[in-house]
Order: sequence, then structure tokens, then C-alpha cells
Amino acid sequence: MISFADRLDAGTQLAAHLSHLQSDDLIVVGLPRGGVPVAYQVAKSLHAPLDVIIVRKLGVPFQPELAMGAIGDDGIRILSDDVLAMTGVGDQELMEMEERERAELDRRSRRYRSGHEKLPLAGRTVVIVDDGIATGSTALVACQVARRQGAARVALAVPVAPRGWTDRMGEAADEYIAITTPDHFWAVGQFYRDFSPTEDAEVIAYLERSRAELARVRAADGGDPPAVDGEIALSVDSVTVAGQLSIPDNATGLIIFAHGAGSSRHSPRNRHVAGMLNQNGLATLLFDLLTEGEALDRSRVFDIEGLAGRLVGVTNWVRRQEVLRDMSVGYFGSSTGAAAALVAAAELGDEVAAVVSRGGRPDLAGEHLALVQSPTLLIVGSEDRTVLELNRRVMAKLDCPTDLVVIPGATHLFEQPGTLDAAAEAASSWFVTHLPTVAQAVAR
Repeated sequence: MISFADRLDAGTQLAAHLSHLQSDDLIVVGLPRGGVPVAYQVAKSLHAPLDVIIVRKLGVPFQPELAMGAIGDDGIRILSDDVLAMTGVGDQELMEMEERERAELDRRSRRYRSGHEKLPLAGRTVVIVDDGIATGSTALVACQVARRQGAARVALAVPVAPRGWTDRMGEAADEYIAITTPDHFWAVGQFYRDFSPTEDAEVIAYLERSRAELARVRAADGGDPPAVDGEIALSVDSVTVAGQLSIPDNATGLIIFAHGAGSSRHSPRNRHVAGMLNQNGLATLLFDLLTEGEALDRSRVFDIEGLAGRLVGVTNWVRRQEVLRDMSVGYFGSSTGAAAALVAAAELGDEVAAVVSRGGRPDLAGEHLALVQSPTLLIVGSEDRTVLELNRRVMAKLDCPTDLVVIPGATHLFEQPGTLDAAAEAASSWFVTHLPTVAQAVAR
């Protein structure tokens, strides 16, 4: 008996049974991998954030299909005393198995979240979603993990499960929901027309898509003010682009990031720099210069004036947001984004208080360089020799307060230990100096 076309169809049907859980404190979590497409549709329908709970079974060394326990995020470990006693597994064997599985759990967590923080579950209503229940062991552990992380209420929701399935779950969750519980149950896949495996890349894509879609719902242009720290959506030039906004307490200056070709708001280097700027009292906005569709067009990726136009549009969006409009604005550009930042600064004049280029190609700003009024700092690694020479030539074309900081031992991506921190410290000092209101706030 086929009940669902695929996992997305199952998620759509399941969401219709969960409307009573919709609230501001709701979080939907999927069990990787197959549960994530189902959870994505549930989160989308309920306008809730989506995350994952990653569980790894601890199999008995000589009988790996038999679970002696399981581990979850945040170092959580749940053991079966009965299985350990029955099999005689010692502490050393248990430790070795946990180390192997913990390494894999951590790898998946980093890969799936792509630089995003795990959503805190404390005090929240958490709906755990899988594509179906067979033995229920993974879902059972996931419920226990959510409890340990402080969830106020836990619901376990699946499209299909065998009759009597809740008996084996006990009180792991506060509520159990299944659309269908057939008598003749052999495997979850028998109830799907398409039950093809879900790959890691799909899990990541669903999580990213959910963040962007939720941001569009919550932060349309002219709507509610952006979150103090989180994903937002910016409506610019009739398109919506995704961003990451962080506003520390008492921030009076905002640094808008313009990343280079092929990068995004998730750039680990730019996020690292943004974190150090936040520590110095500066708000930061990292955003994707192009939509997913636009980024597939290589001509747009290297269209400096087009990218600068998008940056100007984002700056205008900032000026319409009550929480941001009074802040001094600076630009931080890397690679081709540095050229876009300088072109935008040339157009906006004194609306841009300062510009910093890290490993940038400011030479690509061309004739616009002579029009830049904003104090501009160029940061280049000493081993990035070609780009360093290009930046030295740019210095002669800029008719504004300018400086060049060369980071010893750094190559183009500042991957050497300590070099990215040195670049971030130089950027922070430049912005604090040239965004006067921020300098006053830090002095206090």
C-alpha cells in the first residue's frame, strides 16, 4: 500500500496534522538523512525554524547491529545497562567505540550546519520528525537528546509507523503523531513510491533553503525590524537576498560585508572577522550579493558595477530599517567584493564612513577609484605578491585617507596561524577610528 509519493509529499501531509503545535517557540528538527526532507516541509508549513538532531548508535564491537547505547550533540551519551551487562563490553571498548562515533557525529554536524550555530532547544516546543518508524531506536534517542538539551515539550511526528509503535517509546515524548499505522508493516520504504536515499548535500540544501524561506517570511522589506543576531532576508531591486545580521549591545556602527566571487555570507573567514568586529562594538551584516539563480551566471559573478549596485541597494535597505538607520556605515570587501565596495562608496560619497579591503582586488574598481572619498584601508598578505603589487598601485589612484597593511607570512586566504586575526584587528582599528560614533561608544 503506497501512502506517499516521496518524502516531500509525506511532509506536506504530516504538517496538516501538526497545526495545533504552531507557536512562536516551536522548533522542527529532522533526523538525518531521510527525515530532513519531511521535516523541511513541516517547518515550512508551520513557519518554524529547522535544525537537525544527529544521533549515532554505539554498536556492540562483535555484534554491531546490537546497540549498547547512542550518542547525540553536546556530548550526550545514553547507555543500555542491560546490553552492556549481557555482552560484557568493558570501559575501554566502550570508550573506543564512542570516540569513533563521536568523530563522525561531529563531522556531520559541521557539514550539515555549514557554519551555523545549533538552534538552542531549551524552553522550546520541539517537534522531532523522521520519514517513518521501524524499530524506533534512533527516534527514541533523539527524544532523549532533546530532553537533555532542555526542551519544554517534545513531540515525535512521522508519516508512517507500525501499529502499537508508541508502546515501545514509553514517555520519551509528550506527544506522538503518525498519519498511518498499518497492520502489515515490513519496512518504511514500502509506503513510499520514491524512497531513494537522501544524500548529505540534500540535507544541507534543505537546511539552507529553510533558513532563507523563514527569513523571507519574517523580514520582508519594510516589515518587522531585523533580528539582533540571525538570518534575515533583504528585498533589493525586486529580488530577495539572504543575510546574517549581528548587532551587539550599544552598537552605533554597521559594517556591511561584500564577499568575493564564489563565496557567500557563510564564508568562514568573513564570519571570523565579523565576530571580532562585534567584540569591538560594531554591528555586522553579511549577505549574498547574488541570489542562487543569479550566482549560476558567471558573467554576473564578475560584474563589478552590477555587484556594486546590489551593495548600494542593500545600503539603502539598511537606511529604511529603524534599528539600523542611525548607524554609521562601513564596507568590508574581500577579493572582487573589495572592488564592488569601492565602486559603491564612490557612488554614495560620505554615506560610507570607511572601507576595508582584505586580500582584495581594488584595481578592478577602475576609474571609480579617483572618486572614492571614504577612508580606505588595504590589507594584503606579504606572500600574496601579485595582489600586493596591485594594491600598491591602487594607493596612488586613491584620493582619500588611505593606508596599506601587509600581514607578514600571509597568503591570499590568510590561512596561516594568526594571520586572519591580525587582519581582523587592523580592520577593527580602522573602523573604530573612522566611524566616530563607534569610537565614542567604545571609549565609554
